Amino acid sequence: MKWNERVDALLKNEPIDRIPFFTFTLGFCAKNVGFPISSIYNNPEKSFYAQLWTQEQYGYDSGPFYGYASYGGAEFGGEIKLPNGEYEQAPSHGSFAVYQEEDMKKLAMPDVKKAGFIPLAMEFSHLQKKHNVPVSLVIGGPFTIAGNICPVETLCRWIIKKPEVARQLIKLATDHIKDIVNYWVETFGAGKVSLQIWEPLASNQIISPKQFEKVVFPYVKELGEKFISAKIRSTLWHICGEQNQNLRYWAEVPMGKADIVSVGREVDITTAIRNFGSKCIIAGNIEPAFIQTGNPHEIYELCKITIEKGKLAPRGFILMPGCETPVNTPPYNFYTIVKAIKEFG
Repeated sequence: MKWNERVDALLKNEPIDRIPFFTFTLGFCAKNVGFPISSIYNNPEKSFYAQLWTQEQYGYDSGPFYGYASYGGAEFGGEIKLPNGEYEQAPSHGSFAVYQEEDMKKLAMPDVKKAGFIPLAMEFSHLQKKHNVPVSLVIGGPFTIAGNICPVETLCRWIIKKPEVARQLIKLATDHIKDIVNYWVETFGAGKVSLQIWEPLASNQIISPKQFEKVVFPYVKELGEKFISAKIRSTLWHICGEQNQNLRYWAEVPMGKADIVSVGREVDITTAIRNFGSKCIIAGNIEPAFIQTGNPHEIYELCKITIEKGKLAPRGFILMPGCETPVNTPPYNFYTIVKAIKEFG
């Protein structure tokens, strides 16, 4: 099967020849083909081809996509710095749109056609359509976007001291997600758009499960209902970080039949299957740092163990790093994952 045939069959719950491998690679692709890492984020054409060529080279199953973890920063009026130094692999915050409660008065809903990096993301999606790659939209979850509009430590203090302000910010982020999803669906058509929702800031390394229940869960549940009604092709919910105590709430989020839950190394694949396996596809959870620092024998063995666990997922499994593949990953380490998926998948 070709990669797109394999993924399409998995989403439709049809037989596939092997487990797919989604690589979660961005900056690694730029470095692989000799482009600046910043081009992944500020040059849609270079970004698309760097990812397409790297996929051709290694033979994995995830197509080119456009996204960055600090989404919401520039879109709501903050400043985002592109990666520049030797150890920088993704955009980071220069300044935030909101630092104190008074700044909330100046916030407005972003223009989904003009704000921040959205025009670049749309240009990238048109390249996807042109090259028969599934059109995708990658954005943060409501809490993560809120934590990109203002410093996350400020948002956490507001959850405790000024919960109404925190909810106002998270609601604003939720409404923006709905707006941008509408824009993509109106542009490319119902059933033609896949989503990735990254929600790393909601991890229990930052907020408690009780706080997740009160200030995150209602909004991700609202979004799940929105995505189903908008006829999104598939949503990949990237539940990043230590979220074991949040899983019971995530399991109640409405998900479509083709949805995917992606977990990091902190959540065991068996645990993910127990919570989500009957309702969606499971993806994960190779430790990204280990892909860079481990030796090929160790990586190969870890992939084998993870694949054997994942094969028990009733709705299907995708081998995937727990977060973005590090830019400085040795090429043979990366190839080792491809080798493992072909031999055990």
